[in-house]
Amino acid sequence: MEQLLTSPADAAEHPKFLAKKPLIISGPCSAETEEQLIATCTQLAATGKVDMLRAGIWKPRTKPGLFEGIGTKGLPWLQRAKQLTGLPTTVEVATPKHVEDALAFDVDVLWIGARTTVNPFSVQALADALRGVDIPVFIKNPVHPDLELWMGAVERLAKVGNQKIGLIHRGFASYGNTEYRNAPMWHLPIEMKRRLPDLPIICDPSHICGNRTGLASVAQKSIDLDFDGLMLESHIDPDNAWSDAKQQVTPQRLAELLDGLTWRHETTDQQEFLNKLSQLRTQINQLDDEILHLLGRRMQVAESIGQYKKDNDITILQTSRWNEILERGIQQGHQLGLTRDFILKYFDAVHLESINRQNRVMNRENLE
Repeated sequence: MEQLLTSPADAAEHPKFLAKKPLIISGPCSAETEEQLIATCTQLAATGKVDMLRAGIWKPRTKPGLFEGIGTKGLPWLQRAKQLTGLPTTVEVATPKHVEDALAFDVDVLWIGARTTVNPFSVQALADALRGVDIPVFIKNPVHPDLELWMGAVERLAKVGNQKIGLIHRGFASYGNTEYRNAPMWHLPIEMKRRLPDLPIICDPSHICGNRTGLASVAQKSIDLDFDGLMLESHIDPDNAWSDAKQQVTPQRLAELLDGLTWRHETTDQQEFLNKLSQLRTQINQLDDEILHLLGRRMQVAESIGQYKKDNDITILQTSRWNEILERGIQQGHQLGLTRDFILKYFDAVHLESINRQNRVMNRENLE
């Protein structure tokens, strides 16, 4: 079996602790019975496409009375699946006792769930329990789109000496969201990749989608963004699963889904490609310079408008003018092939900066 994790001696050669990319993690949302777990895991192993087995042992749920996991008695089942398949295992932990039990049953990798990441007290308790323990830990993004909470969880584990930390992007809660169970908000994991380039990050399409139909497109998007792997939920009988039935697929369907993905490379050593890419990036840099120069000039005009309004006792916000700018921008953007969503986000950012500039002009004397 291919080694999944690098040893300390290998760390200098591999910027990330995962020796295999892409890393594919799969298994049922919840361990329900020993028969269900063993059957699912052995079928997954038989596909030859899965590198690590997962199963929910403890399941934090929104409301009491729902199935909250089989508990510690499911760990020997997962240990048995590991022995039968030769594949490493991973489980979610939310308390120090979970950590203790998982380690006692030879779990290879732990992950911290979104509901736990959101609570610094819980993360610190886990970090303290893991002090001096040499085991990889993945951290899912917090439920809410808060990068600092995600960063804080990483820092808490790093401070107790853990050097094998990874990230899992499982999407974020958003009010009124219908397309996804948890909105991907791709710019947030991208920012985490920028801040922490040496940490592996994998995508959890199951929890982003909340259904089977969107799994392939979300998985492909993460691959195109150079994620390091996928965590996908699989069950021998998804429709009758005890939790999250709609987002799980059979091992056979999982293999088909993975076969349908296009796996890309971060770069290449082909000189012709590199030369062309360099030329195109130079054009991007030049255009960005022009855009920033124009934005600077725009803000200077906004400050002049702010001064004119101040001299004539006119409010900063002019709703009719703002609507005019948006409609004009959306129409022109459409003609240029720019999406409505992008135009709205762009003008929201520009408008906010303009208001801030005019506000400073309005209150300059008070500040002085």
